[in-house]
Amino acid sequence: MLETTIAGSLPKPLWLAKPGVLWAPWALEGEALAVAKLDATMLSVAEQARCGIDIVSDGEQARQHFVHGFLVGVEGVDFNKKKRIGIRNNRYEADCPTVVSELRRTGPVHSAEAKAARAATTNKLKFTLPGPMTIIDTLANEHYRDKVDMAMAFARLLNEEARELEAVGVDVIQFDEPAFNVYMDEAVQWGIDALHVASEGLRSATAVHICYGYGIEANIKWKETLGQSWRQYEQVFPALDRSRIQQVSLECAASKVPLELIGLLKTKTVLVGAIDVASDVVETPEQVAATIHAATKFVDAERIIPCTNCGMAPMARETAYGKLRALADGAALVRKSL
Repeated sequence: MLETTIAGSLPKPLWLAKPGVLWAPWALEGEALAVAKLDATMLSVAEQARCGIDIVSDGEQARQHFVHGFLVGVEGVDFNKKKRIGIRNNRYEADCPTVVSELRRTGPVHSAEAKAARAATTNKLKFTLPGPMTIIDTLANEHYRDKVDMAMAFARLLNEEARELEAVGVDVIQFDEPAFNVYMDEAVQWGIDALHVASEGLRSATAVHICYGYGIEANIKWKETLGQSWRQYEQVFPALDRSRIQQVSLECAASKVPLELIGLLKTKTVLVGAIDVASDVVETPEQVAATIHAATKFVDAERIIPCTNCGMAPMARETAYGKLRALADGAALVRKSL
């Protein structure tokens, strides 16, 4: 009960990539980079286990970005033809690759790091993939009829990838969909259907992560516009509760999300974000325990997995792993009290 996990990314070692930033440039190249990515993956898995995390992940050590790390293995995406587009309903702009032809994987994208992670631990293993709606929100489209058509094409590729990860021994496959918190109507209309395509036929547990983003300036400023009560989850959770996705990961700690909204997830395992990724202050175990205890008022403890709010790639490594120790210790305090 109350097994702990992380939402996604962790900081990379200094010898692998520039610290403290998203899209961190690699410090190596060629074969040396390929080997270093796998070394960092195994190190991340070991560090998570040492911190007391029960369901570990690859920490996204082999990816520059949670979306584009998958796209580099997809034919039909032209990284040399970039267009400046608004992302997350124009929250910020970025120069994004363009889809120019039919999409297909050139081969397994993440199998190497998944195998390295699986070999490094006997713990349960989680692997994250970008969700279809979030992928298309970071791409220009010059080929598909519309964004739904393109999202479904990506969903089919994600399903191919997810089946291979499952065969490697991944226990939980999580699709990251921060776009669900922005395009709530579309998430209900077709976003969840795209997740069903992406997860079709999987025996591994399936999860969707919906958060308010990394602790970066653009996201922090956006949150300031949302008022004193963030109710985006209220529009999506009832439909997710009817879906075939088994777990829902969300933001709770240091958040203005009314916690009673998790009560809308009546049939799902709830990954309760108990670690604030927008702050460099390491939580105490007691603070983590308080967040978990508060969640148990609306969801039975048997359906709660304490987690981080989001990925922690831009954070200092000592801070991130200190937060993971606090997460594990806080969950332990709650177990003792129940």
